[in-house]
Amino acid sequence: MAYKAPVRDLTFILSEVLEIDRYANQAGFEDISPDLVQQILEEGAKFAEEVIAPINHSGDKEGCHWAEGGVVTGPKGWKEAYQAMVEAGWPALAADPAFGGQGMPAVVGMAFGQFTAGASAAFSMYPGLTAGAYAGIHANASDELKAKYLPKMATGEWGGTMNLTEPQCGTDLGLVRTKAVPQGDGTYKITGQKIWISAGEHDFTDNIIHTVLARVEGAPDGIKGLSLFLVPKFLVNEDGSLGERNSLMCTGLEHKMGIHGNATAVMQYDDATGWLIGEEGRGMNNMFVVMNEARLGTGLQGLAIASAAYQAALEFARDRLQGRSLTGPKNPDGPADPIMVHPDVRRMLLESKAFVEGGQAFILWTALQADLEKSADAATAQKAKDYMGLITPVLKAYLTDKGFHVASLGMQVHGGSGYTEHFQASQYLRDARITMIYEGTNGIQALDLVGRKLPANGGRAIMSWFADIDAFVGEYRGNAATDPFIDGLDKAKGALQEASMWLMQNGMQNPDNAGAASTDYLQIFGLTALAYMWAQMAVVAQKQIEAGSTDPFYATKLQTGRYFVERILPDARAHLKKLQSGADVLMAMPAEAF
Repeated sequence: MAYKAPVRDLTFILSEVLEIDRYANQAGFEDISPDLVQQILEEGAKFAEEVIAPINHSGDKEGCHWAEGGVVTGPKGWKEAYQAMVEAGWPALAADPAFGGQGMPAVVGMAFGQFTAGASAAFSMYPGLTAGAYAGIHANASDELKAKYLPKMATGEWGGTMNLTEPQCGTDLGLVRTKAVPQGDGTYKITGQKIWISAGEHDFTDNIIHTVLARVEGAPDGIKGLSLFLVPKFLVNEDGSLGERNSLMCTGLEHKMGIHGNATAVMQYDDATGWLIGEEGRGMNNMFVVMNEARLGTGLQGLAIASAAYQAALEFARDRLQGRSLTGPKNPDGPADPIMVHPDVRRMLLESKAFVEGGQAFILWTALQADLEKSADAATAQKAKDYMGLITPVLKAYLTDKGFHVASLGMQVHGGSGYTEHFQASQYLRDARITMIYEGTNGIQALDLVGRKLPANGGRAIMSWFADIDAFVGEYRGNAATDPFIDGLDKAKGALQEASMWLMQNGMQNPDNAGAASTDYLQIFGLTALAYMWAQMAVVAQKQIEAGSTDPFYATKLQTGRYFVERILPDARAHLKKLQSGADVLMAMPAEAF
């Protein structure tokens, strides 16, 4: 299967739905035009299809190699592909021009990210982890550290990672044992072990810049005692050249279910030299910048894998001959009909297509909020910041849940062939599974949503979200062609509002109610978000049709959206019913009875 980057879909979202050229007065958008966006997407698609996609399957088979001394090499051809990406300037697309970046808006960078992750999820993690580490340093480090490390991280010449997890702690980072001892000269000696470090060691770059959570000697136990440190693989001299090797090492690689092409490392720090990022005791606050960047990237990864899995399933369904149509042969000259004719196969394909195309809009809409956070208008910036806080856990969890579901549907369309390694259906399913776990499991994302993000600032973000939807519904209701989308959105928003009220009334009096409701609440939110995206896309597509466009793209978009409204969106009410059952049925059974 030859991966094809969804250029037409993303051009439609960026230029016609989001109309990003309207933001010419916003920093980073000054030179943006539909023609420039089209050029970036077309060139990015070409790179993803011709350079990255061809090494995805072979990289899955070969994996990464660890040797004595902590030397790690990637699969055949991966180093060369990474270097080609750096030489073409793609990692610098959305980075700060002050540090060698191209300064494109985040929404454009996120579009290119969909292409690279669709072409190879494992490969995309190398520049993706670097972008996360870059963001944390850019937001919190001293000017001296920024000047020294960010230029080569921005271009991708140096890699980056995030080091949180240890053998005894994952979600509960208050249990971190890695220690940092101040040396009196502005440096610290970092000692400890970190596990599951994506892109922790490899041969793609000359240096790897680790962002490491550690506890300064004498700091209190728990989260409040943590600080964040920059710990380079190679120390950097004053002139920017590489100095001696730091005292850190990859002591092994994990053997995993998927993402075999990414080096998931066990990292050992033995009095490694590090520099404080931000202030002591603010490690978790500073790391959240890195984590939130990674969570958005993980949501994108889940969606992008789904897109590739759908493409593979569609190609197989068109080629595979099996059985006859229930309404008579559709391929009378052949021994059987393509399985595309069967209603249940079409159900799986349409469910996949409706999710992928709605998710593409959700990703880019959210990325636009990241750009608007930088607006000179205080109200616009505050609203965008509120939405980023509220939406990030939804986007991460919902898109990865459904991304894995689409990968599973893709395998089902392939039938027995999909269970073999001859086709890539197996790889997509295996690669997608981790997205539901890392960067905070989806259950943790749901708890974060209901416990922190929903009540933040007196519920300001969710009330603004409801108001925006109400305004959209009021403006566009009345066109028979798009009213099913508007009505579906209105009903989904009603279910989300009802669920929010239930949580307010029942979650505070019994916290278990909030915990028991959290996943269903997140699913309702995700469905409402996609309903909002589909309604916006439907309005634009219908306007084009009414204006005389004969491009079948718009009619197909409406047909796909109707499937979402009629066959997927009703799940919101089922989730609401489950949510309202409360915690009793979950918590009543004694632990020993399980």
